Amino acid sequence: MDGDGVGDYVTRCRQLIEASPQMDEENTKVRLVQPFLELLGWDFLSTEVELEYTVPMASGSTRVDYALLVGGSPAVFVEAKPVHSTLSENEVRQLKSYMRQELDVDWGILTNGKEFEVLTKNRERSGGEEVSVIQFDLDDLAENPTVLELLSKESIRSGQADEIAEQVARTNRAIRRLEANEDAVTEAVADSVEGEIGDLPIALEEQAREFVQGLVSVLREQRQFASDGPPLEQETSTEETADTDSASETEPPATASVETNGAGELTPLENRVSGTVSRAELEGDDAATVAVFPTRESGLPFLKENEAWGFVRVGSEFEYVAMYVTGAVREVKYSARADEILEPAGADLLRDPLDYRDGAKIAEGKKVITFEPGSLSELEEPIPYESKYPQGLRYTTLGAIRDAETTDDVF
Repeated sequence: MDGDGVGDYVTRCRQLIEASPQMDEENTKVRLVQPFLELLGWDFLSTEVELEYTVPMASGSTRVDYALLVGGSPAVFVEAKPVHSTLSENEVRQLKSYMRQELDVDWGILTNGKEFEVLTKNRERSGGEEVSVIQFDLDDLAENPTVLELLSKESIRSGQADEIAEQVARTNRAIRRLEANEDAVTEAVADSVEGEIGDLPIALEEQAREFVQGLVSVLREQRQFASDGPPLEQETSTEETADTDSASETEPPATASVETNGAGELTPLENRVSGTVSRAELEGDDAATVAVFPTRESGLPFLKENEAWGFVRVGSEFEYVAMYVTGAVREVKYSARADEILEPAGADLLRDPLDYRDGAKIAEGKKVITFEPGSLSELEEPIPYESKYPQGLRYTTLGAIRDAETTDDVF
């Protein structure tokens, strides 16, 4: 994110607010909110921004101020309030209710032009409830322009925003657990040092406590919304953000008995990827239907160890599966022949379904897609992201997968 551009935006907004502190909603939208969205990369002269977007509700319909679209489908809802108003819990609940009606809308922004609250869907919990990721104001933007990396059009379209949100949640879990278990962690650190070295002529427990408290301080101080840096704290919720529809992509329960690496992420119990395959060598008719699913890298253990994908909802029939890996990878990287669509309990997974990361959501009609044995392969020429990215299940053809130069040729 261009720091100079953010600085100019903040200066201009401050001048406008000072000149018109009672600015009404319409002027707030035009003078403050629209420039903010343009700063994020959204083009108001294109079809990627819809004003007064109709949202179906149980009692009829309503309208959200802005819908930001990816691939023709809304991905972000934005609600604007007058600059003189405060962002209340009622308004947060209203935006959450709008997001709930649109399956593809994973992000929401509530703003009065000087304060901002960002929401995302937490698929780790049953129902994919909407949770607050962060709150910030113009002063925060001036001090830390990288906060906008979470909301940029490029981040939303590529899936990088999901990765950043996961970093936010991961750091918050670490901070909360360290704070909640400070005594136990302090004792463990002191015992470990004493066990390795023996008695020391210092107040070891006091030093261990300072170490734990210092670790929390470092986590707080070094957080930022940068794809290659430590994450910023999720300020406004004790709930944790999650990912796309795949159950295997979000953080496992703390009590689950699973194989993990040092970062607490799942590692494959087996690797059933049969090898690599050239896209030109994929067997099948050009018109054959391919279901393309997104996954973070953290979802790959499920794919590799089960030669399957889940837990997802599917509608149309398809013959092949392709996997788009989000985050830093941003490629259609794996392919397989679909075999069966099963209930999770009947899918013969290597782990108990509840040990996977979306176990709480299995009962919502989600399935496991098993692959023909030996058909799961890594593509020798993965398809790189250009501007189109599957935020959820998307369908294409085997011919498009064979011939694509970028993801724009796939969808």
